[in-house]
Amino acid sequence: MEILGGPLFGVAGAGESHGPAITTIVFGCPPGLKLSRQAVQRYLDRRRPGSNKHGTPRHEADKVVFLSGLYSDNHDRLLAGPSIEIDVEGHTFQTAGYEEGFTTGEPIAAIVLSTSKKSRHYDQFMGPQGEVRPGHTDLVKFHQSQGFVDIRGGGRSSYRSTISDVIGGSIARLFLQEQFGTVFLSSICQVGPLKAERSLAEHFEAILRHSQTVTIAAEAIQTVEQTMAEAEIHSIDPDFAHEAGELIKQTRIQGDSIGAAVEVVALNVPPLIGQPLYQSLKVRLMGALGGLHAVQACEIGAGVDIVARRGSENNDPIRTAGYQTNNQGGLIGGIATGLPLVCRVSFKPTSTIVKPQQSVRKNLEEIDFELKKGRHDPCVGVRAGVTLESRMAIEVMNAVLLHQSQRVDTANFRLF
Repeated sequence: MEILGGPLFGVAGAGESHGPAITTIVFGCPPGLKLSRQAVQRYLDRRRPGSNKHGTPRHEADKVVFLSGLYSDNHDRLLAGPSIEIDVEGHTFQTAGYEEGFTTGEPIAAIVLSTSKKSRHYDQFMGPQGEVRPGHTDLVKFHQSQGFVDIRGGGRSSYRSTISDVIGGSIARLFLQEQFGTVFLSSICQVGPLKAERSLAEHFEAILRHSQTVTIAAEAIQTVEQTMAEAEIHSIDPDFAHEAGELIKQTRIQGDSIGAAVEVVALNVPPLIGQPLYQSLKVRLMGALGGLHAVQACEIGAGVDIVARRGSENNDPIRTAGYQTNNQGGLIGGIATGLPLVCRVSFKPTSTIVKPQQSVRKNLEEIDFELKKGRHDPCVGVRAGVTLESRMAIEVMNAVLLHQSQRVDTANFRLF
């Protein structure tokens, strides 16, 4: 069983790239959070295919429908969600999804239909004679499943499965923002050899040093969000974004793909969450972010740069007001310090490319592989930011609930 997060807050998903829908169940959200469909849709719109001209040419609306876990005495508002209609054996059944309500503490179920599918594009991968894309899961998934695998669009291994990540992460980030003002952001910081000169983490750490506070104001966050939304690709550095966009464009024309790195940051993080060892927030973040499709490396704080430093250079000085620098990326011994959580995640070039490559069929017969049809991202990192933010939010949410479970208040256990 695959569950993202847990044990207190987690996300379970089901569905394949070219199946009817992606289904999601989010469990562990405390009751009382006001949740609207549009608040979650905002994040799905950033993830969906076709949301960026440098991503896959596949276009999906990816409209979410909530089916459970919400309630409001205002039934008209609660039931104002999308209409759901199913025809079965000549009978039509119709109902309405939830639009807005309060979480009840019960599992929240959601569904996103898949409507833009061209399954015949994947005929060359069918059966034991099916061809294998180097770098893709075609070979290992075929043999793992004893041949019973959905090859259309990558099946369950498709990036489309991250719809569940974003739905669960959206609920987590809305709860954390309401309770603590916590915000999750990401910025593409490298594409191929091109590196951004501006850093998301450094920008906000400079604000904290200048203001001598531990909280980033909403206005400062909104300014950065606007800058990234207007850039060629989602980055705090507009000049880099423009140059990187051109590089991705040329890479697509050449029938190839290219790697990227994404900086993901959590601001206004509640301190003291996380455990010191097996439930270390560092372990959880590196697993959740490093386990995303196509990720090959995950760094925290100063990352690999710390290898060349001495302790006197890398230790974060402490004064009464708090830590003076953030080389550790907001974590000491797996426990949050309250400073921004900072991770850098590196993605390999998209495996599915047009250029000829050496490969095999699934029966291991050697071939010269050439892709016949398909729609793919030339740079998978372009759309990955919101999923990384979502996965980080899920882990922070779980850590918050675990921390709270250590502080029992008898007032919460009274009925009369």
